[in-house]
Amino acid sequence: MADREGMMPQILSEEASEDKGDTARMQTFVGALAIGDLIKTTLGPKGMDKILTPLPGEGSHLSKTTITNDGATILKFIYVDNPAAKILVDISKTQDTMCGDGTTSVVVLAAELLREAEHLVSQRIHPQVICQGFREALEIARKTLDTIAFDHSSDTDAFREDLLKIAKTTLSSKLLTHEKEHFAKLAVDAVLRLKGSGNLDLIQVLKKPGGTLHDSFLEEGFILEKRIGVGQPKRMEDCKIMVANTPMDTDKIKIYGARVKVESFEAVQAVEAAEKDKMKRKVDKILAHGCNVFINRQLIYNYPDQLFKQAGVMAIEHSDFDGMERLAAVLGADIVSTFDNPDKTKLGHCKTIHEMMIGEDKVIQFSGCEKGESCTIVLRGASTHVLDEAERSLHDALAVLSQTVKETRVVWGGGSAEMAMANAVDELARTVEGKKSLAIEAFAKALRQIPTIILDNGGYDSAEIVGQLRALHTRGQTTKGIDIRNGTVGDMKDLGVLESHKSKLSQICAAAEGAEMIVRVDDVIRCAPRRREGV
Repeated sequence: MADREGMMPQILSEEASEDKGDTARMQTFVGALAIGDLIKTTLGPKGMDKILTPLPGEGSHLSKTTITNDGATILKFIYVDNPAAKILVDISKTQDTMCGDGTTSVVVLAAELLREAEHLVSQRIHPQVICQGFREALEIARKTLDTIAFDHSSDTDAFREDLLKIAKTTLSSKLLTHEKEHFAKLAVDAVLRLKGSGNLDLIQVLKKPGGTLHDSFLEEGFILEKRIGVGQPKRMEDCKIMVANTPMDTDKIKIYGARVKVESFEAVQAVEAAEKDKMKRKVDKILAHGCNVFINRQLIYNYPDQLFKQAGVMAIEHSDFDGMERLAAVLGADIVSTFDNPDKTKLGHCKTIHEMMIGEDKVIQFSGCEKGESCTIVLRGASTHVLDEAERSLHDALAVLSQTVKETRVVWGGGSAEMAMANAVDELARTVEGKKSLAIEAFAKALRQIPTIILDNGGYDSAEIVGQLRALHTRGQTTKGIDIRNGTVGDMKDLGVLESHKSKLSQICAAAEGAEMIVRVDDVIRCAPRRREGV
């Protein structure tokens, strides 16, 4: 019998490993908490930035140094080996895709829930009891959030004011905080042009080094970073535009492209003449569509360029593919590769095309496009790093505004929503019997950590101010939150700090579900590495 007990069957293959029970749980908690601690210093208007640099000599997916305080960007670029940490990274990416803003808050809240869960597990409270408590607390938090939310969508001016406040709140924790008035107006104007469609592809963000951030501006229509061909009209009215992706560089024999064996120069001339004739037929087919502007993804050689010039058609070559796809969408055109069916080809339309200068560069502006919602935000700044971070900040504002236009409810920010939810969850904990009440209390404590961390990042006395907030919310003053500029309690209605209801709801739901998934883990199995054949 002893021999049989000593010979444990080996189920896992060699080099595979398994951690069970408390060891597995500790590993998952530690990994998730490390991610939370990594980015919690970036939370709030006084949050710090991180520098992400590629490892020298290694094939890193980070190609250049990035300076950012955007939670999703930081987590996207770091290598994470811990499985629980990967869950938090996925939560952050989902929040970024869904709402644009709140990517740091959702990870910090999930990490704080896990920190509380770790204390409960160490007190021998079963993970299933903790999960059940978290679920009941989440339900109350959601109901409270719905109660404190309000909606001004029926009043156009009030709703625009709400959108401006949301944009300013989002930009407060970003690089653009000092120019938030200017950029909030740009973002709101751009999103309201979409007329509720929420298609951010119609908003182009163009980065041009030089000047200062305040020099950034919004231009109606679309801007293409190309130049109009030599000798062609620099301005065109009532444009019928063909957007194409076709080779227009075969009017000469390519020495490296084909091997032609001939016995005389006349034969070479005949081959060139055939190539030229073939290109002329192609240009004639294009002109038969009735377009007066031709934009090609690929190069246009001298001969077809000359033919377009003679026909009075403006030709633009070598436009980048992302720009082309957006341009085709803005103009309402198809990207064409064959030209045999003019009746089935959809041309784009705009009122005027002309060259303009931005900084030191000439660009082409398309005004009065068929899709009138389109616009371009031109960002100016001191360096490419500043412009990259400004683009990330602006993207967050545009994304959260486009979601708010669809789901128009808003809530007060500055930690007031979290304090109101925590207060309601505390009320629930007092009515629940048994160990489950400890898990519900832990959920409330985790919610209160959001304003605590925002204050800690500003160097303020978080315990004092959060204590004051808790007392005020207990008395029903749900608009009270953090005045981060003065480090005191402030009224969010007076300060105009607003957040999107959808973003806040998404944060608490995703954080609670992610934390619950990690709490339920009791076994970590690492598979054996795959071996190369023949090794």
